[in-house]
Amino acid sequence: MAERTIDIDRIENLVSVFGSFDENLHILESELGVRITDRDSALHIVGDEEPTAYAEQALTGLLSLASRGEPITTQNVRYALKLTLDGRSDRIAQLADDVVCITAKGKPIKAKTLGQRSYIEAIRNNTVTLAVGPAGTGKTYLAVACAVTAFRAKEVNRIILTRPAVEAGEKLGFLPGDLQNKVDPYLRPLYDALFDMLGAETYQNYLEKGNIEVAPLAYMRGRTLDDSFIILDEAQNTSREQMKMFLTRIGFGSKAVITGDVTQIDLPKDKISGLKEVVTVLRDIDDIEICSLTGEDVVRHALVQKIIEAYEKYEKGHSRDAVPAARRRRPG
Repeated sequence: MAERTIDIDRIENLVSVFGSFDENLHILESELGVRITDRDSALHIVGDEEPTAYAEQALTGLLSLASRGEPITTQNVRYALKLTLDGRSDRIAQLADDVVCITAKGKPIKAKTLGQRSYIEAIRNNTVTLAVGPAGTGKTYLAVACAVTAFRAKEVNRIILTRPAVEAGEKLGFLPGDLQNKVDPYLRPLYDALFDMLGAETYQNYLEKGNIEVAPLAYMRGRTLDDSFIILDEAQNTSREQMKMFLTRIGFGSKAVITGDVTQIDLPKDKISGLKEVVTVLRDIDDIEICSLTGEDVVRHALVQKIIEAYEKYEKGHSRDAVPAARRRRPG
């Protein structure tokens, strides 16, 4: 058995790291098979040599986050443990750096994973950024945060948000109302992010002035978008023609962010996803970066990450099983 000790400077940091009813502590103890106690202004970790060392590294990183005012959640703890087991515990503290945007309620928006951090840096350093990854990785939300920051800094004159109006496996039929009423259901996630960043009243004022535009992708045709921050969301549902049309709208002084999840394509089976194709077509072009977010970058409920992993495992096994089955059906 080994024992390691971490001295504690501020009790508030310890309370934050332990979490409600010590839930964060229980995660580390359960995953690593160690016992963690606090006494005499220090944390004491007891267990086998290697797990004890991992626990020390993870807790040191989490305490560093707490000392910078970062709230410690179960998601933080699981991600810090993952980084530690991968030999990257020294990067845990980086998650508290670099505020992307301040919301209307004064909440700082930061990257919560290293993948998100790379994504934000890619947006800042490139004219076109493609973010491909599963639900819950912050693709849309962080893109909107970067757009609002650029707009507030007067780097762009307007924000344009668009997505293809493709139904997710359901036929909604004819929707009542004018054009705005008809497209609102498709664009709701973009509205939600903008409301959070700007507040409903400020958003409405910018919308009326034309500084913010939210429209279906079909309405981008024939336009040249200068001095704009353009976000194409749900890009997996674009056709190859729509994707090419969108990319050729980009004008001088503009940035474009394209987000999508290639595992959730709602196009007819005979149509090729523009997002899947463009990742290959544009891979080697300067000033365009492709960011691949994974299940590790999911920042929703921990169960979402497990669901994504389960589907990935199932689909890999299913695709392997499909070949022998097809061969057996061939005539001898």
